[in-house]
Formats: sequence, structure tokens, C-alpha cells
Amino acid sequence: MEPLSSVMFRNVGLLYFPHTRVECHYRLSSEHQWSSSDWIGVFQVGWSSIKNYYTYTWAVVPEGYTEGTDVDSSALFHPFYLPMPGALEYQFVYVDGTGRVCAQSSAFTFAAPKPLDELETVKEEQEEEEDGEEELLLVIPRAQLLQTRLDECVRKQEDLQRALGEARNEAEREKEKGEKAKSEWERERGSLMEEISELRESLRQTCKLQKKEEENEKDVKYAEGNLTAALNELKAVKVESEQQITELQKELRALTERDTLNSKEMERLKERLKKMSNQMKHDEEKRKSLQVDRDGALMEVRGLQDRLEVSDHVTGCLRRELRELGTRQTHMHAELHQARMQVAQLTLQLSEDNLLLREERANWALEREAFKHAAEIAKNKLNDLSCELERKEEWLQEERMERERLEVGLSIQKDVKKEVMSSTCHSDQRMEMVSKSPLFCTPDSTSTGSNEDASSVTAHVILDRAFSCADVHTHTV
Repeated sequence: MEPLSSVMFRNVGLLYFPHTRVECHYRLSSEHQWSSSDWIGVFQVGWSSIKNYYTYTWAVVPEGYTEGTDVDSSALFHPFYLPMPGALEYQFVYVDGTGRVCAQSSAFTFAAPKPLDELETVKEEQEEEEDGEEELLLVIPRAQLLQTRLDECVRKQEDLQRALGEARNEAEREKEKGEKAKSEWERERGSLMEEISELRESLRQTCKLQKKEEENEKDVKYAEGNLTAALNELKAVKVESEQQITELQKELRALTERDTLNSKEMERLKERLKKMSNQMKHDEEKRKSLQVDRDGALMEVRGLQDRLEVSDHVTGCLRRELRELGTRQTHMHAELHQARMQVAQLTLQLSEDNLLLREERANWALEREAFKHAAEIAKNKLNDLSCELERKEEWLQEERMERERLEVGLSIQKDVKKEVMSSTCHSDQRMEMVSKSPLFCTPDSTSTGSNEDASSVTAHVILDRAFSCADVHTHTV
């Protein structure tokens, strides 16, 4: 059996009987494109055209067949159309709807049954209604019987393979379910590990924030040192400016021209001085607000105040010098324009220094606010953690008090029981003594009843007192 392409014949016998139906088994692979025009023919070996078929039947597929899958099927040839017994060899040929030969089977022959030694006698199966009748005996060829049994075995094998496939699919589904359950467990475990890592990370962040606060304090101290250095630089600049002013005073003695221009320049200088004084007042207000916000930075504020005082001193010196220049207006003539340009340069340099000072103050204020915000966040986190710890401790304390209260109640109940038992024993003893005394001798029945009533009354009274005492102790606890 040699498949040509995508169709393969299966279980092809070497000998068939002409007066029995012939069943042809074949397999369609996933590459074959089946159509309702496919057919299977019985050809004599050595055929040259598909028209040389002896008989044919349509190639069918099982119900629910989907194209692109492997499937096993079979076709039946009616005994009336089969060749007569002889020595000629035949074969099955699968032809698709386009006339293309897809497969050829191995050769086989048609022969009549041999004598009785190759015949088999079997009992015909009867229906339930014919149970009372005699069983029929059939004589059929041994090859036909073997072919029938072979077909039954093939069908059983196919059923077993189908059941095996279903069992494998079920096992795969169970395996997938187990993997899903395992993945879910791993996911839950991962989420728990992530939560633990997040808690650890939050703790690390809190520690880092504390370290950053310590570093920020160090940075503040370092900034104070930088401010002192800047003040020293400003002092050096002031000395240089004083030297330049003395030089200008020597030069201004020879300036006698442009009195009108001098007055205008003086007014401009006064306006600039007013602006500078306003700016310094604004800086003073900012300094006061910064002092209210951060009491801990008093040293730095004092340094800034010293710096402002130095600036005020420099401004006062400049004002005095300008007043002196006003008294000497009569002596300024020739080179007053040059002096004005130099004074303007000095003023510009001073304004630049003030601008740098304001920028440093603004940067320091921003850094201080950021540090303050970070410190508040860390403080809030620490407060939350401390509150949670306090709640846990209060809950534990309440649990301890509740347990102690229950233990005290149990001990009181035990003591009450002991007192009741002892009082009951004492009352019984007293009642026996009273009953034995000659003053209270009565008939047996009366004495017995009175003793029992008295003992019961005494026991009830003692129990009531004991339970009232236990309630009082419990409320007290």
C-alpha cells in the first residue's frame, strides 16, 4: 500500500469474495481538500485511464468533519457490481473531484470460496422475541468471517484510540487547572512579598528622611559659613569702594561745570536711594517672616541681620558722602559727567550685590520650605506609626484587664462555692444537734421534714448572700 499524496488506503485484503460486500478503509490527511465529488473505483491492475474502472462508489466522510484535520472513513461496494472470481488482480483507486488520482491500494483478487474445510459455521443472532425459536446455523467463508472480525477489531481499536485521546485531553485540562492554581498561588505569594517589600521600603525611606534631616542641618551650618564668607567679601568690596570714593573726591574738587546737570543727577540718585531703602525694608520684612517661620535658624538670621546692618552702614556712608557732594556742588564743573558714570557703576555693582543677596535668600527660603515639608511628612509618618502602636498597646491592655477581671470573677465564684459548701455543712450539723435535743423532739416524719426545710432555707439564704457578694466584687473590679 503506497500512498501517492494525501490519501492512504488501510487494511486492504489479498482476497475478496464476489458475493459479499467489500468494505474499503482509507484515511484523509489534513492536506487533502475533500469534496462531495470524490470517488473510489475498483480498477484492474495495469489500467491507463480513470475511465477504465470496473465499479465505483462515492468517497464519504464522517459527520462533523472539518477541513484541515486527519480523519478515517470507509466505503462499501455492493456485491452485485463486483467482478467475478478469477485470476485477474484489481486495486482501489481514490480520485478527487478534479479527476486527479490521489491514492492506489495494493493488488487483490476475487475468488470463490474453497471447499468445506475453509467454511465456518456460526450461529445467527436472534432478537428477544425469537428466544423461544430454534437457533439458525449459517455457513460462511472463513475469509469473510475473518474480515468481519478484523473490521470489528479495527472499530474497537478506533474507539480505544478515541477514548485514549479524550483521556489525554482530560489529563491536559487537569494539568492546566493545576498550573492555573499554582500560578494563582504564586501570584498571591508575590503580592504578599510585594507588600512586605513595600513596608520595608517605607521603613528605609523613613530612615533616609531622618538622615536627610541631619544632613540638612549640616547644610544649614555650611550655608551660614558661606554667608559669613560672602559678608567678608562685601566688606572687602566696601573698602575698595571707599578707596574709589576718596579718589573721586580728589577728582571732584576740579569739577566746576554743569551745575544744573549735577542737581538733576542728585535727584536721580536720591530716587534710587529711596528705591534701595524700600527694597531694604522689604528685605527686612522678609527677614522677620523667616524668623517667625524658623526659630531654630536664629544664628543664620542673626548673620543675615548683621549683613543687612552692614548694608545699612554702607548706604548711610553713601548718603553722607552724597550730602558732602551736595555741599560741594559749586566745585563740580568740568569732569562731573565722568564722576557720574563712575558713581553709577558703583551703584550698579551695589544693586547687583543686593540682587545676589536676595537670590541667595530666596534659594535658602525654598530649601528651608522643602526641608520643612520633608520633616513634616516624616513626622506625620512617625506619628501615625506611634498612634498605631499606642492603639495596639491599649487593646492589649484592655485584653489583659478583661482576662484579669475574668480570673478574679472565677476565683470569687470558687470562694463562694466553698463558703456555700461549708455553710451547708455547718447548717446540717446544727440541724442535727437541734433535732437531737430533748426540747425539739417530735415525731420522725415531722422532724425530718422540718430539718430538710430549714436546711434548704439556710442554703438558699447563704447562696443569695454569696452571689450578692460576688456581684459586688465583680462590679468593683
